[in-house]
Amino acid sequence: MIIIEILLKCTLILLALPAGYLLMTTFAAYLFKKEGYGENRLLSIGVLIPAHNEEEGIKRTVNAILASDYPADRFEVYVIADNCTDNTAQQARTAGAIACERFDQVSRGKGQALDWFLKNHEHLYGHTDLITIIDADVAPDKQYLREISATLSDPSIQAVQAYNGVSNPDAGWRPALIDAAFNVFNHLRMAGSARLSGSAVLKGNGMAFRTSLLQRYGWPCHSIVEDMEFTLRLLQDNISVHYNPDAVIRSEMVTSSSSASTQRSRWEGGRFMLVRKMAGPLLKLFASTGNARFLYALAELATPPLSLLVMLFTVATAGALLALKGVWLMLAASFWLILIFYVISGQIQRHAPLSTWLYLAAAPLYVLWKIPLYLAMVVHKKSNTWVRTTREPQKK
Repeated sequence: MIIIEILLKCTLILLALPAGYLLMTTFAAYLFKKEGYGENRLLSIGVLIPAHNEEEGIKRTVNAILASDYPADRFEVYVIADNCTDNTAQQARTAGAIACERFDQVSRGKGQALDWFLKNHEHLYGHTDLITIIDADVAPDKQYLREISATLSDPSIQAVQAYNGVSNPDAGWRPALIDAAFNVFNHLRMAGSARLSGSAVLKGNGMAFRTSLLQRYGWPCHSIVEDMEFTLRLLQDNISVHYNPDAVIRSEMVTSSSSASTQRSRWEGGRFMLVRKMAGPLLKLFASTGNARFLYALAELATPPLSLLVMLFTVATAGALLALKGVWLMLAASFWLILIFYVISGQIQRHAPLSTWLYLAAAPLYVLWKIPLYLAMVVHKKSNTWVRTTREPQKK
């Protein structure tokens, strides 16, 4: 019994670390202020879209970009049709984009495709001031290009991340709960991190960079979570990623269980892989430099996904109720208060629609759905292959 109590107490102490970080980040997010309020110089923009077998939706995405509230002679759209077996390239060209086709069955992946374009097609994009990278299935707001141009018009800023939201939060409980999670993970955590450490995290979708930066780096990170890996690479070189919550892109979330499982397994499996890879180097950098930014980066990277955190809190609380008392029960209770404050704050800050608030009641179903996903991640071998997520069928 004594051993069980010691294990439970150690577990509660360990869980106090992510709980404390979430509390600190939530308060910091309320204090966040967007940078880049100076004159918008309407920079020349290259919109870069990596695509793999996206013939059904690429035309719609290109059309949405071309409809932006931005001078038509100040931006161009480039599509990388990567290892496509359909008509993605032709559909992109028909819509008005410049399509570059890549066929490489050995070096496969989104990061590899971006690196190939940036290193081999400078003649296409070299005249631009900035490059923004978006996915092939997103709908950028009409003001998206103006917002990223405004941020990067500040000469001290080299990289910026937009807010990545959900376009169909009212399509069912899964999209609604992902919308709630995005409000927290893609806004509150971004704003809090930017306020605490001066740098946010690249999200792979809605990123923008000075062209000169990408000419210098290419896209050197080729893992499943190449965006987060590149964030850490830039951080090591003292380059901050800024966050603009008013630059908005929205992605459609799938409603079917099988498609959603594939999507979430890739995202979170890759994140766990990067934690194992980068925890040691970040600790060494913090120890050698004393720069707290590396410690914040490690905390941001290592904090478990929300659903996994709920599972861990549930198990720890149940154990505390059965075997502990006093201050330990208060500590377990504080985890839930922090979690509620964290989730609600994300919805308040992003002005979540009523459907998202209502579907929060279905959060236990979402957590139960995630349990077999985490078990599968432990058993299955990880892959860097670029797997296209199944899209929702389009309405006629």
